[in-house]
Amino acid sequence: MAHTNTVILASERVPETLQLIPRVRQIVETHSQLIATLKPGDPIPEETDRVVVIGGDGTLINAIRTTLDCEVPVVGVNAGRLGVLAEFDTDSLQRNAGMVFGDQPLVRKHLVVQVSIQDRSGTQRFQSVAVNDCVISAGAPFRMIELSLKIDQTEGPSINGDGLIIASPIGSTAYNVSAGGPIVQPTVDALIISAVAPHSLAFRPIVADAETVLEIGISRANSGTTLVLDGQETHPLEEGERLIFRRHLHHAGLIGNPESPYWKTLIEKMRWGAPPTYRDRGI
Repeated sequence: MAHTNTVILASERVPETLQLIPRVRQIVETHSQLIATLKPGDPIPEETDRVVVIGGDGTLINAIRTTLDCEVPVVGVNAGRLGVLAEFDTDSLQRNAGMVFGDQPLVRKHLVVQVSIQDRSGTQRFQSVAVNDCVISAGAPFRMIELSLKIDQTEGPSINGDGLIIASPIGSTAYNVSAGGPIVQPTVDALIISAVAPHSLAFRPIVADAETVLEIGISRANSGTTLVLDGQETHPLEEGERLIFRRHLHHAGLIGNPESPYWKTLIEKMRWGAPPTYRDRGI
């Protein structure tokens, strides 16, 4: 048995999660030292070497945000509807337990976005992180908003539309791809800029170097204009405020499933390149 201290993190309010806890606990106790079973939001003990998250991608993202500064590898066991980030089921966790809880786990490093909000005076009033994406949403009464874009102190275009997405590569298959943004391999270090319904035929999504610093000014806003982080955290925005986006100091460390390479996940779960349903020529 490897000398790893493991925490299981699971929401007991979700029936599908409750069904998986006994099996996951058995696997963990066989290959590691189980030190706690926690709920989302609970503090992680300092001596933790692994965090096994049972749930969907939302629960996993919440766990990554909680453990980011600890730099503890996270393992996702899918109990949700899709499970793009939560790569394991209980059977594959059992087959790969030696690797997951051993001395050389397959840890994939993923860029995390750091965002701060400055008020009209330039004073920082808020700072947080996003694993998937930061979304500036127009909000009620849903009139078009106007944003200014500055990239590494170079003035960029104004963006008129329903909002803006700043995504990480691991979040490129979420809201970003629905808004017409590019799919970026999760282990690439980059920042993705995609407008939401821009009032322009010329604004195209951009993939910027990870060291890029993005500054977004709120030139015109609605009363409900909001910053949304990973679909889990919201903060109101006002005209005259500025948002600064950059890479976070730490990467998110996800233990990957060697049986599910990224391209296989794209094909099987995201239906990448799925052909139309053709009519049988014999009919």
